[in-house]
Amino acid sequence: MLKTFKQIGQALVRNARGVQTSSSALSDNLFVHRDSPEDNPDIPFEFDANNKKRAEALMAIYPEGHKRAALLPLLDLAQRQHGWLPLSAMHHVADILEIPRMRVYEVATFYTMYMRKPMGKYHLQVCTTTPCWLRNSDEIMNVIKSKLNIQVGETTPCKTFTLSEVECLGACVNAPMVQVNDDYYEDLTGKDMDEILEDLKAGRKPKAGPRSGRFACEPIGEPTSLKGEPTGPGFGVQSGL
Repeated sequence: MLKTFKQIGQALVRNARGVQTSSSALSDNLFVHRDSPEDNPDIPFEFDANNKKRAEALMAIYPEGHKRAALLPLLDLAQRQHGWLPLSAMHHVADILEIPRMRVYEVATFYTMYMRKPMGKYHLQVCTTTPCWLRNSDEIMNVIKSKLNIQVGETTPCKTFTLSEVECLGACVNAPMVQVNDDYYEDLTGKDMDEILEDLKAGRKPKAGPRSGRFACEPIGEPTSLKGEPTGPGFGVQSGL
């Protein structure tokens, strides 16, 4: 007996597999531009005298006809001069490199190191990827939130601190760690993070690197491997092989 269209439709709905979608990626970066009083194309921007020399030196690294390869370092230079990367700075870099502005937009919105909104004097980037999380990066994050009274993606009213949650920063052996501007602070405890914030508030520069007493990423204490002469060929192999 032929089924009606209604019955066929109901059967399809019952047997249809759910469409699986991943959750939206969360980031405190700006990927879609909207003109604002502090970020619009009418705000003038150009490199100062010292950075003009740096820009020329950067472009000179690359072969003739390929100066557009200096796009990433020039954007970084603009961001360091301004404190973050406004639209007018991107336009200035595009003009210098003689490339379409869209090429600059594509790069500036792809790399998370480019900040597309005003930032605090100190950018606190807390790694919460698995190694840091296992070493209690939650404690580090909570110390910052409670001490500065801000959440991820926010800046303190005094414009001193901006807090970001980031993916792996490549210091897994020294977890948990935080990047503050260009410096890494590693092997952290909640007490360490509190002291770092106090130093920054007072205008002091905390010593970067591990806070555990080790020099770099060597084992804490004495080495646990390669302590004797290496074994010869076949060591540990079953006798029947």
